[in-house]
Amino acid sequence: MSGHWFLVLALVAVAAVLVLRKLRPAWYWLTFGIVFAMVRVTFRYASVMDACGLTVPPSRMRLALARMTNRPAPESRPPRILRMRATRTGLVLRLKLRPGQDAFDFVASTDRLRHSFSMQGIVSREIKSGVIELRMTGYDVLERVQMPVKIERAGLRIPVALREDGEVHYRDYQEVPHALNLGATKSGKSVYQRQLVKELAPLDVALVGIDCKQGVELAPLARRFTALADNPDDAADLLEALVAQMADAYQVIRREQRISADTPDAEITADIWGLPEHLRPVPIVLVVDEVAELALFSNPAEKKRRERIITALVRLVQLGRAAGIYVEICGQRFGAELGDGITMLRAQLTGRVSHRVNDEASAKMAFGDISPDAVLATTQIPTERPGMAVAGDSTGGWIRIRTPFTSMRQAVNVCNMHAHRTPVIAGLAPFRPVLPALAPVESPAPAARPATA
Repeated sequence: MSGHWFLVLALVAVAAVLVLRKLRPAWYWLTFGIVFAMVRVTFRYASVMDACGLTVPPSRMRLALARMTNRPAPESRPPRILRMRATRTGLVLRLKLRPGQDAFDFVASTDRLRHSFSMQGIVSREIKSGVIELRMTGYDVLERVQMPVKIERAGLRIPVALREDGEVHYRDYQEVPHALNLGATKSGKSVYQRQLVKELAPLDVALVGIDCKQGVELAPLARRFTALADNPDDAADLLEALVAQMADAYQVIRREQRISADTPDAEITADIWGLPEHLRPVPIVLVVDEVAELALFSNPAEKKRRERIITALVRLVQLGRAAGIYVEICGQRFGAELGDGITMLRAQLTGRVSHRVNDEASAKMAFGDISPDAVLATTQIPTERPGMAVAGDSTGGWIRIRTPFTSMRQAVNVCNMHAHRTPVIAGLAPFRPVLPALAPVESPAPAARPATA
């Protein structure tokens, strides 16, 4: 009888584990998945490396010793495991390569390693010469995005999404000053843009927006914007005002350089970040929504306006970094069919993020000059996963990311909360949004106390 109940309890426990794995994969990983994965990797490691061709034959000395002692020939040796560490989303395996091995071999074998170790995904990267790191994910972290509780924030480095290897994807404006964000309708491009504004709102930066859809995307966040344009005519004037602001910042830098023989090296600067804090101009982040609306024209007057806009944008992305002006351009397409200057403008945008697109040509606009593999990954983004994107840069590296859903109400609340941080810039004053004061929130009247005898 006891054996019967033991079998029933075992079946119930197995069913509970399977249900937990299906409904709460993160909880399953932290309770059972880590142990199972570490056992699999430990016991399968040598055979998997040999099957994937990631071993090296024994050295001549070992073969000679085997012949001298009449022992069997030694087997091929896999890379040595330096460390195995569990994380909240997977395992991190650090390996020491054997002589003759190449880090590229492991990059090319990540898909085979993923199947062999029964993991969700594996990303390989080189730590230093002779040492690589395999970051394994135990479950699909992009299916239900949950950002870590503790996130490092420093300067203009803000978290915007979760990577497929379980790490946080950051947007660092000082390292990558200008970026392009592409995506079709309902792909999550606007949510990514909203997440950027929400994370920038608490920082000491000036937000400048251009939204030619009559401001439907950026106007609700206007209390945190120093300047905002909602039509191409105002956008042209605003961009030229930013170019003038950039020239003023360079005048401040040049005035404070004062290079002489006795000037310390640390005090010589060519950008605003080397200036004393009381002289440093406030950094500016320009967010352009639907850039194609700025490049289209139908008559000679609109063509002249387009030339002003593209010229100003090219100047900002070429020269704006040192003046503390950073550009974030969003759109559905950004190809040469938009006219002269577009290719030059795109070449200056180091950061590239592409959500789901409608055709391969749109993906090539983002990654065609960077990485063909990223183009293929972009075309494979499913429709049922809005917010999923491929992020890359000019080095050719890329990774899949997914932005956590940020509602318009959440972004508006954050912008209103930090509206007092909105700097006033004299050159951009004509474009400052004029908004009514926020209505105070009235607390409910206290309930009347019952009369006492």
